[in-house]
Amino acid sequence: MASRLVRTRLPHFDGGVGWWRDLQMPKGFTVPRSPLGAAALIPPPPWHYAGDVLGVEFWNEPDVAADILPEGVELDARRAGHSVALFADWQFTAQNDEYLDPARYQCREFTVLLDATWEGAEIAWCPYAYADNDAAVASGWIQGYPKKIGAVHQTRTFAAASAASAPPVSNGRFAASVSVHGQLLARAQITLRERADHLVGLVDRPIVARRYFPRLCAGMHDKPALDELVRCMMGDVLITEIWIGEGALVFPEVHGEELEMLGPIRVGRGFRFSFSCSVSDSEVLADLTAGAPRRG
Repeated sequence: MASRLVRTRLPHFDGGVGWWRDLQMPKGFTVPRSPLGAAALIPPPPWHYAGDVLGVEFWNEPDVAADILPEGVELDARRAGHSVALFADWQFTAQNDEYLDPARYQCREFTVLLDATWEGAEIAWCPYAYADNDAAVASGWIQGYPKKIGAVHQTRTFAAASAASAPPVSNGRFAASVSVHGQLLARAQITLRERADHLVGLVDRPIVARRYFPRLCAGMHDKPALDELVRCMMGDVLITEIWIGEGALVFPEVHGEELEMLGPIRVGRGFRFSFSCSVSDSEVLADLTAGAPRRG
């Protein structure tokens, strides 16, 4: 019975002698690997994203922020403590119209980026990220984003005019929040003032993060199986409908989290934009895994 049920799901089953051998080879880009590969948490790249972002720039205490950086990454001395908090509401697809499965492939996300440098080059370092979708968490870990599960919400805009539509216009107001385990982690409010052509000084640096996977084997807990600094590469980037204004941002103290250590001690501009991009690659800047050959 099990064999007959599986055969009915094979797209090109021809009854040949090799069909069962094929099923015995698990497939899938991620776990769980399975006979058809359909059970994998996320499909193979390229991955395509589109969505709306609310953001607020802020400053933290540089001496405190420096403690979160790995060896080789330094705070940007010219913009010490400058950071951005980003709230995104986005939709995903790979090669099989995944966007038609919105329960799996829509996501809300919160990310913090610090202005930093790597070997003298300007980067944005990602110390914390949260998402409300397990597929987004998994794809984040693959790319290097240290994502955790959180509940993220932001004001949406709609084409139909209404007091609830929140149009992106001068003096338009938007808000966003993220909570974890029932506790408020961050809240932002933005008042739009003017259209802009670019996000220079806000979201204009390559993002660098850390792909890290520990070992459970006794005696090897401090020797991770994977430890890499990676540049998160994005292609076909389109950023549009940019609005700049004023921002407000708070990081309440939360049990089991450390975001509040990053401030903010001062808040700057608020902004909103729509974006799309594709992801199919990442660049390893440094392999910190024990035993890996070092550069230089």
